[in-house]
Amino acid sequence: MKVKFDDFVIECDVQYSKGQKISLTMDSLGFVSIKVPQNTNQETIVNFIKQHAEVIKQERENISKEKDKFRAKTYVSEGKFLHLGKEFFLEDLIETKELTEDELKINLKKFYISSCKKIVNQRVKIYQDQLRVKPKSIEVDESKIRWGSCTSSKKITFNYRLAMAPLESIDYVVVHELCHLLHMNHDRSFWRKVGSVLPDYKKRQEYLQRYGATMTL
Repeated sequence: MKVKFDDFVIECDVQYSKGQKISLTMDSLGFVSIKVPQNTNQETIVNFIKQHAEVIKQERENISKEKDKFRAKTYVSEGKFLHLGKEFFLEDLIETKELTEDELKINLKKFYISSCKKIVNQRVKIYQDQLRVKPKSIEVDESKIRWGSCTSSKKITFNYRLAMAPLESIDYVVVHELCHLLHMNHDRSFWRKVGSVLPDYKKRQEYLQRYGATMTL
């Protein structure tokens, strides 16, 4: 669901549950999830979001400031960057000789995109067999608020910055999106399915919530 305001948009995931209260959470990227009782109408959900709009906006600004702390990367051969949860010298990831800072940034982003495509395709093949599902397509792009997404047409998209995360957390996002092919909402059936494949998914999820802001270019 998207709720538009004059100067910003709140995109959120609505989860229907058996609880009696509406609750709101936000992850490390600023993506909002809302749990609502079953049969809650859209107007009620929108009004709830509007009531919390300023808090959400402020928290997103705080997240953006935290990200800025990690954006001061040193684009030289011995500058350090994350790949699969570990730090590497830039020269170990891409060619650095006789390249400008802008060229290094462009090439490093290409490296992450390529790496992410290779990794998620490998992991999808493993887990789609376990879940007995198959996405219609798999893409990698850039997102400021999501690690992955799945559409009703079975198109799955992953954030290229996942290549900076440990494989355990990448697997969590892969399984998460594949499970959406069976359950589009984050209901109990969805989380039971995720847990049936990755019993420790909360630990894998926690890494992204805690360190997601550091995974930037």
